[in-house]
Amino acid sequence: MDALLLSRIQFGFVISFHILFPAFTIGLASWLAFLEWRWLRTRDTLWRDLYFFWTKIFAVSFGMGVVSGIVMSFQFGTNWATLSEQAGNILGPLLSYEVLTAFFLEATFLGVMLFGWGRVKENMHFFATCMVALGTLISTFWIISANSWMQTPTGYTLVDGVFSPASWWDIIFNPSFPLRLAHMVLAAFITTCFVIGGVSAAYLRRGEHVEAGRRMLKAAVIFAAITVPTQVFVGDLHGLNVREHQPTKVAAMEAHWEHKPKGEGVPLVLFAVPNEKEERNDYEVAIPRLGSVILTHTLDGEIAPLKAVPASERPPVKPVFYAFRVMIGLGVLMLLLALASAWALWRDRLYQSRLLLFGWHTMMLSGFVALLAGWYVTEIGRQPYVIYGLLRTADAVSPILAAASVMTSLIVYAVVYAIVFGAGIWYLRKLIVKGPLPHEPPQHTEHGEKTPARPLSAAGDNLEEGA
Repeated sequence: MDALLLSRIQFGFVISFHILFPAFTIGLASWLAFLEWRWLRTRDTLWRDLYFFWTKIFAVSFGMGVVSGIVMSFQFGTNWATLSEQAGNILGPLLSYEVLTAFFLEATFLGVMLFGWGRVKENMHFFATCMVALGTLISTFWIISANSWMQTPTGYTLVDGVFSPASWWDIIFNPSFPLRLAHMVLAAFITTCFVIGGVSAAYLRRGEHVEAGRRMLKAAVIFAAITVPTQVFVGDLHGLNVREHQPTKVAAMEAHWEHKPKGEGVPLVLFAVPNEKEERNDYEVAIPRLGSVILTHTLDGEIAPLKAVPASERPPVKPVFYAFRVMIGLGVLMLLLALASAWALWRDRLYQSRLLLFGWHTMMLSGFVALLAGWYVTEIGRQPYVIYGLLRTADAVSPILAAASVMTSLIVYAVVYAIVFGAGIWYLRKLIVKGPLPHEPPQHTEHGEKTPARPLSAAGDNLEEGA
């Protein structure tokens, strides 16, 4: 394997780990804001206990997200120096804006959120929680803007192979950015929602933390019944946008090789084994015309086939084709589970349904799988370009890069990640199994001072105890 392939594998390995934790904390931060709002409104101690419980999980996940994200920035300089040199005038400021506007905001208020309960006024603590949630969303804004620009580049000038900004408005709000941002934020919220629902269903199936499980599952069901159908709608709009700006990616997603006879439309391929050498599908199972209905909203609409471009301009078809079906398949299961659970909740049968509780428990990690599958479709589908249509991936790798050094660093990453993130995930599982326990935290006073209470009580104190 050459340095190019190893560099792609290394970056794919690192980002696959990294994307899971920020996506989880994006949704979890907003969930914490909801829990603290409910506590302030009702003064029900169970809401407070749930807040402390999920705060510990958030802190560990946030830390692992930061650690895994730092590694990626080094790779731009070591493995992808040409990309940094040619596109750094645009990508550099976008990533810097993320640090200045989002990371500083999160870092400023994260300490207050984790360790400030009883030390600051209630409203100030709630404000800190909301600012952390806002910071995760602002971070998503800049990261997706940078990635979307690489997918649909606009607002630039290209002189001697170097990209320079001509209009920052067009760069940030490039043609695919709004829908990509909505799609990603919803995906993050849904991922967190199914973790919360899965954890609560597990408690109810075991007969532990019953009241906490009921409240969390009810919130997860209501939220999923709203967001999953919304995600289907946004995903459809996003698909139309991709068909307009990246038609070859859509053709790979559908393994659509050539034009059908006029009036026949595009079939929806349910299953196939794409044969890239012969430029056809083996063992294909398809529904006539349904592809046209989904992709063009007409019965006989056409999309550009893979054969419309040379083989050198096509992405790898198999990973894009299969990853897209994993994402869609899990999305359909999420939609069915959310709607069935909402109906059962309305009929007051949710908590007694073994089938639905089993479904939520089983689908607890489905959001992560769907998220990774969608990310693979996005990133592999734009190949062979790193900046779509302008800079090929093969031309973006560092010119002097030994395959042996990339392989060595990849092995080191794999070993370190297995140890660090293995321990982190083991600790998260330990926290979840233990569940939300009653706490008696220090009470807020009028001046933000802490009244005497049990020493290990607030979320931050419990983190210290766990460490």
